Amino acid sequence: MSRDKSVWVWEIAEEDEYECAAVLNAHTQDVKKVIWHPHNDIIASASYDNTVKLFKEDRVDNDWCCTATLTSHESTVWSLTFDRTGTRLATCSDDETVKIWKEYLPNNPEGIPTPDNEPVWKCVCTLSGYHTRTIYDITWCHQTELLATACGDDTIRIFKETDDSNTNEPVFNLVASVQRAHSQDLNSVAWNPVIPGLLASASDDGDIKLWMYSE
Repeated sequence: MSRDKSVWVWEIAEEDEYECAAVLNAHTQDVKKVIWHPHNDIIASASYDNTVKLFKEDRVDNDWCCTATLTSHESTVWSLTFDRTGTRLATCSDDETVKIWKEYLPNNPEGIPTPDNEPVWKCVCTLSGYHTRTIYDITWCHQTELLATACGDDTIRIFKETDDSNTNEPVFNLVASVQRAHSQDLNSVAWNPVIPGLLASASDDGDIKLWMYSE
């Protein structure tokens, strides 16, 4: 990810050496974050151009191509995170919202059109009114399915999907918030991949903190 608007893909050439396999120039503004799909060779990127883009490698010619552009945010998309299945994606933005996206495969039972027989991503939920400043980071726990956000209002928020939630119109409730979690902007949060409920946060105040969430 870079301010030159590009995403670079690197491969291991030899021990302790890497070579650039591809340079992806699909964004029109700074790229804020890039992540890998949890199961497939798919890259998702968030950008200052208000969009999220998905890339995958064409196995025939070994070229990486943009397969989807997600547009719904009204300002910079700062971060993004896949759920454990890789079929849903959560994004956060300068527009103070969180959006949940769902992947619809060709011949999906909902009847969503899939041009060129490629999967289509649709925004199925928007969480608004919870954050009062830019949301800089978001993380989806692959064990508990909880979402956590890092916000410029110095608050950590945790959201949980309702038990009777419809995957095409999911409902998430705010289940916890820690005000003044840091003395300055929160810019990063990450769930521990092994220990359920253990969350790390980082801030412009220079501190890293560990939190344990339990219902």
